[in-house]
Amino acid sequence: MNRTRTNDRSPRTRNGSADAGKGGSRFGSPAPRRSGGPSRPGGHGRRPAAVQGEFALPRTITPALPAVEDFAGLDMPEQLLAELGKQGVTAPFPIQGATLPNSLAGRDVLGRGRTGSGKTLAFGLALLARTAGQRAEPRQPLGLILVPTRELAQQVTDALTPYARSVRLRLATVVGGMSIGKQAGALRGGAEVVVATPGRLKDLIDRGACRLNQVSITVLDEADQMADMGFMPQVTALLDQVRPEGQRMLFSATLDRNVDLLVRRYLTDPVVHSVDPSAGAVTTMEHHVLHVHGADKHAATTEIAARDGRVIMFLDTKHAVDRLTQNLLDSGVRAAALHGGKSQPQRTRTLAQFKTGHVSVLVATNVAARGIHVDNLDLVVNVDPPTDHKDYLHRGGRTARAGESGRVVTLVTPHQRRGMARVMSDAGIRPQTTQIRSGDEALSRITGAQAPSGIPVVITAPVVERPQRGASSRGRRRPTSATRRAPARRPAFDAAA
Repeated sequence: MNRTRTNDRSPRTRNGSADAGKGGSRFGSPAPRRSGGPSRPGGHGRRPAAVQGEFALPRTITPALPAVEDFAGLDMPEQLLAELGKQGVTAPFPIQGATLPNSLAGRDVLGRGRTGSGKTLAFGLALLARTAGQRAEPRQPLGLILVPTRELAQQVTDALTPYARSVRLRLATVVGGMSIGKQAGALRGGAEVVVATPGRLKDLIDRGACRLNQVSITVLDEADQMADMGFMPQVTALLDQVRPEGQRMLFSATLDRNVDLLVRRYLTDPVVHSVDPSAGAVTTMEHHVLHVHGADKHAATTEIAARDGRVIMFLDTKHAVDRLTQNLLDSGVRAAALHGGKSQPQRTRTLAQFKTGHVSVLVATNVAARGIHVDNLDLVVNVDPPTDHKDYLHRGGRTARAGESGRVVTLVTPHQRRGMARVMSDAGIRPQTTQIRSGDEALSRITGAQAPSGIPVVITAPVVERPQRGASSRGRRRPTSATRRAPARRPAFDAAA
């Protein structure tokens, strides 16, 4: 197997004449050829009508390479294959097995798969494999991953860091809410791959701290959310600055007409792979609508929060999140709040506390609806029902990830029933509907609800003990100099963060 690779895309022509392999194609008509820049002339051919907000998938003329069932069948550096084994990743998920043979060959990719389906490694392994062996100049990254939120940026960085290290590639994370000076310094020191939110990356470019003219591989992760959040002008402005002949990959859990412009303008002859339709329900996920009267909703919410095990509770506003969090703390529930009004260090600390179990209830706005992965999280509660089916799917996607099971529960008062029925219909879900009251057996059976202790709690940051200097044992690595110099953290009160 040839492990030598470059980012030269010459073996894969843009007019579809290159032989891409024996895989069959579901797409029959030609795609437009990229002509030196991302702007495309009109006349993309007749496209099938979109249904229920779904955009018409692009057509491809170059047959896709067949899917693989084992990572060993992929043309990747040995270091990446070894790291997969170290991480316990033994077999590719469907979206990985289908897209990686093509993305490793330099093809543009449009991938749709539900949350937790393995999209990060699907694009991340291809980007790292094709960038391995190269070195970025200061301020000039070679690969770019654009994401909508800080949390998703951090999750992508955390997921890819061990693999990047295995092939000696440097990652830089560029998001708002953190020191822009430190981020500029990381870019100045050289980073082959940048994971960024659009706004902060634009700020750094405007400062002269980053240039995208050497970026040959660009990934858009959760592109539809970037469109929903109003980032489309920034995203297109950034895409116009990367190498026009470079590779582009667009991945998302839901695709709709909001990203149609990106697909038509920036993807050429893409391989299209859809693991699940946008409205497809996960088979290991149960959906429950609990009808509750308004006067009893707070008590029912508190009992659910007091369950044994972790839960994410979604509300619409920052004020409502803070108020419920404080009420839960006063009732004896270890809760913490997550929303856009919190500083990034607060948000990072809160997520870490939730993942480790130091906090059992994460009360959040939609900022936590994407980019949050917590192992063995089996319950998500919509305290405030979402008004959009995509919000419902992404909130619910925090549970039942990677084959695990989970439940999504939505508390619905009488005047919200009609709206929730519409959301469920748009999502293609038929939930189990139950009339409940606080203290009911049905509430306990469905959610694990129980009476809270009533003893107020205050959440503090766990104390991290420093290793004793003279207690090293044979074979144990000495801490790095940076670790030895790092001061011990002081405990910090975190009642509402």
